Amino acid sequence: MAIKSNSDVIVVGGGVVGLTTAVVLAESGGQVRIWAREPGERTTSAVAGGLWWPYRIEPEELAGEWALVSLAVYEGLAARPDETGVRMVEGVQGGAGLDELGEWASRVAGLRAATAEEYPGGGLWARLPLIDMPTHLRWLRERFLAAGGTVEERTVTDLAAVDAPVVVNCTGLGARELVPDPSVRPVRGQLVVVENPGVNTWLTSVDHSGSESTYFIPQPGGLILGGTAEEDAWSLTPDPVIAEEIVKRCAAVRPEIAGARVLDHRVGLRPARNAVRLEREVLPGGRVLVHNYGHGGAGVTVAWGCAEVAARLATV
Repeated sequence: MAIKSNSDVIVVGGGVVGLTTAVVLAESGGQVRIWAREPGERTTSAVAGGLWWPYRIEPEELAGEWALVSLAVYEGLAARPDETGVRMVEGVQGGAGLDELGEWASRVAGLRAATAEEYPGGGLWARLPLIDMPTHLRWLRERFLAAGGTVEERTVTDLAAVDAPVVVNCTGLGARELVPDPSVRPVRGQLVVVENPGVNTWLTSVDHSGSESTYFIPQPGGLILGGTAEEDAWSLTPDPVIAEEIVKRCAAVRPEIAGARVLDHRVGLRPARNAVRLEREVLPGGRVLVHNYGHGGAGVTVAWGCAEVAARLATV
């Protein structure tokens, strides 16, 4: 659905959700600007492991539909991995079963039970998009600029005061104070990046009842090891004890990881909410405010699906 050519849209937020939404709006014919307090490479999105999977996001049925829209986009982008940062890579969701997943799972081509050789503990095998986030964020920004968009680094303290006919709120965790919406809360994720000792498949094993998980994701910049899911934890400082435990858990699955040289430690705060807020609000004077935040640990997974919905809601 095309935006009227004389529309002026400001997208607040420059992470993967904000950038993707801005791309869809700009390519629909809108005059679009991004206002972000920091560049994409300094957002939570840049820290993400980048595996496509509807993780820690509600409501599941809608999230599954948004994720499938994104999956189709990423499958196309994977033809140009060096440019887009997207590759299709095999791996196992350890401990997961098809009966535990929503209807969306039946529409993921090739998703099946893992063999004992693939993962002794059982799980699901899949060939899914892996998104190298720094590369992908740069590509999104360049695509947005090529569509006539502009990016400004500026801090917004009042959404209602943003002077545009249409404002799209993609501020993630920032929505907690900006809306304000106290139901948005951080779920802290800590990662370790090591020199890849030859691992070319990904693996995740998530304990949804606890704050620890085990996963490794091969990216061009190294093997990403995780992780944690600490509710309501705000610290962005890597904890050396947690880092050591992450390496040990991953090495228990792939022993060669134990001796890998550590390249980096990363921490990101997932913007969790009991449900994604994706809705249109009409402000005094007829201006439109579209909310698109609260994607938890699945921002990159649902980015394109949510962007399409946000673009329809923004139509004036």
